[in-house]
Amino acid sequence: GLEEGAKNQFSTFSNFITTINQKKEGIGNRNSPTQLVIPNIKNGRDLPPLCLDVRQKQRMSIDTLPQELKAPFPPEPSLPIRTKTLKDFQDDMEKSKASGDWKAIHNFYSTTFDSFLEINAAFKKDTNSPFNTIEDSGIDANFVNVVYDALLNTPQDVQKSVLKGIINGLLQEWTGPRTKDDLRAYCILLQNPQFSNTSTYVIYAHLLRQIAALTEADHHFLVHWSKKISQKRFKQVVDRLLQFISLRLFPAKPEEFPPMVKCTWWIPSATKVLALFNSANSLISPPIISYTDFYNSTLDHIDLMEEYHNWQCYGNSHRFSFCQYPFIISIAAKKAIIQRDSEQQMISIARQSLVDKVSRRQKPDMNMLFLNVKVRRTHLVSDSLDELARKKADLKKKLKVTFVGEAGLDMGGLTKEWFLLLIRQIFHPDYGMFTYHKDSQCHWFSSFKCDNYSEFRLVGALMGLAVYNSITLDIRFPPCCYKKLLSPPIVPCDHNTLVGICGVTLDDLFQIMPELAHGLNELLSYEGNVEEDFYSTFQVFQEEFGVIRSYNLKPNGDKIPVTNRNRKEYVQLYVDFLLNRSIYKQFAAFYYGFHSVCASYALLLLRPEEVEILVCGSPELDMSALQKSTQYEGYQKTDLTIRYFWDVVLGFSLDLQKKLLHFATGSDRVPVGGMADLNFKISKSETSTNWLPVAHTCFNQLCLPPYKNKKELKQKLIIGISNAEGFGLE
Repeated sequence: GLEEGAKNQFSTFSNFITTINQKKEGIGNRNSPTQLVIPNIKNGRDLPPLCLDVRQKQRMSIDTLPQELKAPFPPEPSLPIRTKTLKDFQDDMEKSKASGDWKAIHNFYSTTFDSFLEINAAFKKDTNSPFNTIEDSGIDANFVNVVYDALLNTPQDVQKSVLKGIINGLLQEWTGPRTKDDLRAYCILLQNPQFSNTSTYVIYAHLLRQIAALTEADHHFLVHWSKKISQKRFKQVVDRLLQFISLRLFPAKPEEFPPMVKCTWWIPSATKVLALFNSANSLISPPIISYTDFYNSTLDHIDLMEEYHNWQCYGNSHRFSFCQYPFIISIAAKKAIIQRDSEQQMISIARQSLVDKVSRRQKPDMNMLFLNVKVRRTHLVSDSLDELARKKADLKKKLKVTFVGEAGLDMGGLTKEWFLLLIRQIFHPDYGMFTYHKDSQCHWFSSFKCDNYSEFRLVGALMGLAVYNSITLDIRFPPCCYKKLLSPPIVPCDHNTLVGICGVTLDDLFQIMPELAHGLNELLSYEGNVEEDFYSTFQVFQEEFGVIRSYNLKPNGDKIPVTNRNRKEYVQLYVDFLLNRSIYKQFAAFYYGFHSVCASYALLLLRPEEVEILVCGSPELDMSALQKSTQYEGYQKTDLTIRYFWDVVLGFSLDLQKKLLHFATGSDRVPVGGMADLNFKISKSETSTNWLPVAHTCFNQLCLPPYKNKKELKQKLIIGISNAEGFGLE
């Protein structure tokens, strides 16, 4: 980065920009619509809807643009002629390092970054080609990378000359729409590593402001060009933007920046530019970086409920809210929003029940503040179904479970046990509601037709109650299920509207039925005559209770042969049939069950992957974090048995660590809040050391006898966790 001594000099750029702005404001209206100080982004009517109102779930299509946006390109001005190549630059750098004479390098940098035209002259692959398509930006990425990598190793006057040049470019008087050369310059300038230094943030902020204020058509180009940036550089730009937002929210040295009231547009501008990179990332499969790399954990420490309420009240109006850009909010923060929203709904409904009771002059009962579920163990599914159907109005109250004939106060353990037992019974293959696919190790909805789909509604309600009451479930649904669960994220008012229907691809089928998906993929790539060799039609067959039934994928499908020309349509219709049409009634009941509990605008903030994590927990294990947060009963953490235990567990393979977690908690996944949220406890078991360890999954408790040595502990622990399916062994 830049040396500390240069900060005072860079601060003059801030004064310089301020002075220019004041002079321009003093001059008055001269029809210069593209001054450095453009209309405040917070009030920016002309800003493109980078993230349209998520409450309506309208997503900007990057691939298609309205006809009016496809305006003719403005003519590109002729570029200066520059002959210096990448090798010439590298040779000059070596000579400068050896001799200490940086004149040639200083001239190169000061000239190259003096204007947008000069940037294009230096880095455009061919100055005679327009490069005005989304497929190719025309930027010589290798040259840009080498020049930027070398920049931070040059003397301060060289680095300052680059920043002065950037200011010149940003202060240019725009007289019409931006050219593709302008967009190329923006794309290149965003990658400048100097913007990692807070002393350059005033310049960086104005760059981001101009990019955020571009038209939707220009953003369209920037998005597609950005997805061609290498993963390393792409991640650097994203990290730089996230750091900019974090340090503006919580500056280490507030005196480094202008007062917040004078630069309220900084954070909205950076967030809008970050949205472009998020769009670019989502265009590629697999994405360039993980969606979690866009999380800004700094936002976990602001008043997110105020952000959430502002978003609920104002939507996608002129008032900025981070909830308009949910990709930047971490899953932990989203969980906090959902929990707070759930708590407020619980309190509201409980209060209303109390008011109704008092208004009827009836004696208030504390039980009316809870969703009280009473079930018999011998009739677990039917009793649960009856209770939830009978108490629809209470689903958003705090859950309390009682097992009939058993004395026990539900402090959380009985609730978790109810979830565990119910899920195990419903997902058992003999029950017939779900089919378990061994190849993918996940469950999917049985397509068998029946008269009553209420039990699917029960499973959906269970998942909703789990999210609502912060319970992690041991459920194995494929990612496609959660995508369907958010289609749409808010239950439509019109009951005739289809729900749980989403766009599905062969990739989605691979996650459920990999063998069938592989066969369909082979059909798509088959080089012979499909019609003669496969002899298939647009009709498929399914076995239901021992009877083979046929279904047409399209009208008269049994008479339409599958050919080389229509095989793509056949595969798409077949995948849609398997994942949407054949299970529509089952999934619709499941969908309505989930949303009967979890109806909240907060769901609009979630990606399908995040819903899965909220329901099932994260698969990422950190046993060292579990060790730090573990509580002990009858043991001290310095006891020999405990030291043996952690030596053994930390040396386990990932598979054995997952088995231990499943044995002790009922799930091999971690809650959103991490291992600390498990409240894991190791208790001393006063039994013989010949006994195996015992687990109370309802309380995340492991009872461990005081084994005499590490070898014995390891042997008994592995036997226990590897043979404890169900509750029999305990």
